[in-house]
Amino acid sequence: MRSIWNGAISFGLVSIPIKLVNATESHSISFRQIHLSDGGRIRYRKVCELDGEEVATAEIGKGYEEADGSIIPITDEDLAQLPIATAKTIEIVSFVPADEIDPLQMDAAYYLAANGPTAAKPYTLLREALKRSRRVAIAKYALRGRERLGMLRVVDDVIAMHGLLWPDEIRVPEGVAPEGKVSVREAELDLADALMATLGEVEMDSLTDEYREAVEAMISAKSAGAFEPPAEAEVQPAGGKVIDLMAALEKSVSAAKASRGEAGPEADVTPIRRKTAAAPKSVGGKKSTAATKKTAASGTRKTASAKSTSARSTTAKSAAAGKSTAAKSAVKSTSKAASAKKSAAATKKTSRKQASA
Repeated sequence: MRSIWNGAISFGLVSIPIKLVNATESHSISFRQIHLSDGGRIRYRKVCELDGEEVATAEIGKGYEEADGSIIPITDEDLAQLPIATAKTIEIVSFVPADEIDPLQMDAAYYLAANGPTAAKPYTLLREALKRSRRVAIAKYALRGRERLGMLRVVDDVIAMHGLLWPDEIRVPEGVAPEGKVSVREAELDLADALMATLGEVEMDSLTDEYREAVEAMISAKSAGAFEPPAEAEVQPAGGKVIDLMAALEKSVSAAKASRGEAGPEADVTPIRRKTAAAPKSVGGKKSTAATKKTAASGTRKTASAKSTSARSTTAKSAAAGKSTAAKSAVKSTSKAASAKKSAAATKKTSRKQASA
């Protein structure tokens, strides 16, 4: 990879010669502007405002425009002579935990390559020190005519540097959050958690730019003269008012489970009980549903009352019959006792007569 900047890392009194290499590349498809009538290329020419002549790149320099419109020429030599320690040095100023860096500050990414055999030992020392400390280095450096802020971290066995925006370059998010107080129910949070868990994680290497692939396929087909317009893709309408957030979350969880081939699109989705409105009254002289329910309830109560009365009557008859039987048994028992007494008296009388004779 071609280096875009040569310099050194200043690590206290240790100096590490390095080369700066771009860590990222753009795969975006670029288009040219053309004349629609004949397909001719449209080009922009650099013309001097004073004499109207086109100017070659080698004849173009830099200048600072003041408020009144006048231009102050600035040369590369002027910038190189500025008393800035970071002109050719990545100066480490501190080491901090990685989570203290706001991702909003992240800018371009670079790889730092050791420049020469003598740089291998101090380069490895800094890399291993960063690994063991589990920290990142905050540094200052100058690139493309301005001083910048950077963060050094270890990627595999290489030291990488992320350009950082200065803190005053991060805008305060005023007027971005929803206005007014918005409350979120626990049930909604539970469903959101369920959706997050269902979507799960993804292998970053598996993500591709489908739009770019489609554009490349279209260009290839047009180049071969075999291009046919594809069927119009079904686009879901964006925006709009969310009528039922709970229902949308439940459907999202079900769809995510179905897309992953999990058992049953409705599995593991806790149904939410909602109050249903009463059925509207029917028209045309017919009884309403509520009236029907009332009649049915009344009939049920009458039936229950009749059953209760019948039960009480049966119980009363059983009790009366029981009492009558008991009374008859008592009379019989009394009659038997009287007969027994008479028989005993007669026997005694007979015995006395025999004794006196």
